[in-house]
Amino acid sequence: MYPRVSQGRRLMGITIDWLACYAISLGFFAGSGSLTDRVPHARIPVLILLFAEYTIFVALGGASFGHRLVGLKVVRFSDGGSPTPLQALIRGALLMPLITAITFDENGRGINERFSNTVLVKVR
Repeated sequence: MYPRVSQGRRLMGITIDWLACYAISLGFFAGSGSLTDRVPHARIPVLILLFAEYTIFVALGGASFGHRLVGLKVVRFSDGGSPTPLQALIRGALLMPLITAITFDENGRGINERFSNTVLVKVR
């Protein structure tokens, strides 16, 4: 059994990931003009970028950018090892409808963690 990670840390990690991806989307995909003109054009690219960032970073390093900043890591639930690329893909896909990331079971795991057989743990 792994110790629970607080909802605050989880939310902080995904918020950092989302804000970083939003900043990149505004800079590269939203065109020119004032910020208020560019924001509507960044909505779809930010979701694509967030999915890619989250999936790739979790598959390669066990943690997204936001996870690292708040001291979290994704591990396999069965043995505590690094998640496989398929597990990272499942986590990323189920993270997009945010409700799966904030709905928890009796072990403190989100639905995205249950389906991917992973768990988020503290590293510091």
